[in-house]
Amino acid sequence: MNRRRIEDGKGYRAGMTASEQVKRPADTVEIGRINRLRIIRRSDAGVWLDGRELGEIFMPRSYAGKDNMTGADIDVFIFPDAEGHFLATTKRPYAMIGEYALLKVASVTPVGAFLDWGLKKDLLVPFSEQKEKMEEGRSYVVHVHLDKRSNRIVASSKLNRFMNKQPAGFAERQSVDLLICSQTEIGYKAIIDNTRWGILYRNEVFQQLKKGQRLPGFIKKIRDDGKIDLCLQLPGYAQIAGAAEKIIRTLTSQGGFIPVTDKSPSESIYRMFGISKKTYKKAIGSLYKGRLIAIEEHGIRLSGKD
Repeated sequence: MNRRRIEDGKGYRAGMTASEQVKRPADTVEIGRINRLRIIRRSDAGVWLDGRELGEIFMPRSYAGKDNMTGADIDVFIFPDAEGHFLATTKRPYAMIGEYALLKVASVTPVGAFLDWGLKKDLLVPFSEQKEKMEEGRSYVVHVHLDKRSNRIVASSKLNRFMNKQPAGFAERQSVDLLICSQTEIGYKAIIDNTRWGILYRNEVFQQLKKGQRLPGFIKKIRDDGKIDLCLQLPGYAQIAGAAEKIIRTLTSQGGFIPVTDKSPSESIYRMFGISKKTYKKAIGSLYKGRLIAIEEHGIRLSGKD
């Protein structure tokens, strides 16, 4: 088994999207990420992989797949054990180094909280890395990174420390991946492409969002102070979003039901909402997909309003 210790993460780069995390050039092995390595020999205990600059890396039998033949190239996650030895597994954790994820606390011990991150050995969040005291059974959004003092992969709920402070390299209308982190008075805080904060405004969101939810979005605006406004539809959908907001307000004021469908006369729709029938149909379609309304034979109803 390889007994070299981790020094610096070997090529780790923060802020990478999921599409970048696999099969990069095979000259450097990245700790805490997926690497494609070659099986060089097998035994009853497991298999040994060519870890290049890290030497041979052992993958226990319990971590390996069934058909790993000598000479085959396989995708494995590389991580250190408690003594700093490198191990490999074909299992993919819920989050890798440089990524954020909502993870559940499996246990709390005198050294910190341990999170279920999809591997046999749970992920440590030291007490010093907890924004608030973690409780068993609860879930928290955390950042996964390599702790240079302990040479271990750990997590932290102090997210601001890991956000990219450089000017955003985004463009308006650019497609991005979002992770919903918290709800505020004005909307939802989301992490953009594992790099920085953005905000989704409540009055522009017409679907149910939950902490830890991942979904695609768009850069709506980059403000002068560097803060980023987000949207779930391209800005061209602003009219639809406004119409959907008006429909929800009307439904609420009418006790949760209005006798207007997509087959109602255009005049009736315009009289009630001030919008065209085409816009109305797109708006209720958006609300229906977001599970905010039910479309019935004689009208539309707020979800949960019988």
